[in-house]
Amino acid sequence: MAKDTPSIEVQIENCIYLIRGNKVMLDRDLARLYQVTTKSLVQAVKRNSKRFPEDFMFRLSDQEYEDLRSQIVTSTGQTGRRYSPYVFTEQGIAMLSGVLRRDRAIQGDLRRHQRNYGSC
Repeated sequence: MAKDTPSIEVQIENCIYLIRGNKVMLDRDLARLYQVTTKSLVQAVKRNSKRFPEDFMFRLSDQEYEDLRSQIVTSTGQTGRRYSPYVFTEQGIAMLSGVLRRDRAIQGDLRRHQRNYGSC
């Protein structure tokens, strides 16, 4: 690892924001950490919406998103969102971890099944 590369802990700390009195992380930052697309992360959340009450996750209002964007230095190409992002509290991140892990396990099971038994 290069000397100039910050540790994963520092990288994560730099992705934590205080919004509505909660420490939260953006969906895109979590997607990057979990090595999935933001779209697939949001789809997993929507499939499991009952597991994510508002104290686990919420969507930023347009004004909150504008305020946050003015604080974040974004490179070109990362601002093409149609909707305000979702943000996740610590509890939401823990739940998300379980949901994504389960989804990956299911995909792995399906691939193993197809490899072993082929398609019908």
